[in-house]
Amino acid sequence: MASSPPEGGEPLKFLRDGHSPDLLRELRRGHWRVEDELDLHGMSRVQAEHAVGDFLDEAAAQRLRCVCIVHGRALGREPVLKNNLGGWLTARGEVLAFSQAPSPQGGAGAVLVLLKS
Repeated sequence: MASSPPEGGEPLKFLRDGHSPDLLRELRRGHWRVEDELDLHGMSRVQAEHAVGDFLDEAAAQRLRCVCIVHGRALGREPVLKNNLGGWLTARGEVLAFSQAPSPQGGAGAVLVLLKS
């Protein structure tokens, strides 16, 4: 049940085919402890894309299960980083699911990413 990356202000969410919808529900509810975080504030689209790739490579090398990527909120502007982040994440095979973070972890300005263990 794969969801395509959303447009505009919709929450980011994705579940890789072959995985239970419960996995996405648990991620959205903060079931997993966030083990590392990447903040994309102040980066251009190109810088952010490289940073996300490097961050996920390092997370996989460390065998992390759940990470948070803060893309920020583009108040009054197009959310360029958020709009691109979904595509960057779905292209990575180690990403099982991602969801907008719960409010205490960044809400609409962040995404929790569940990685293969």
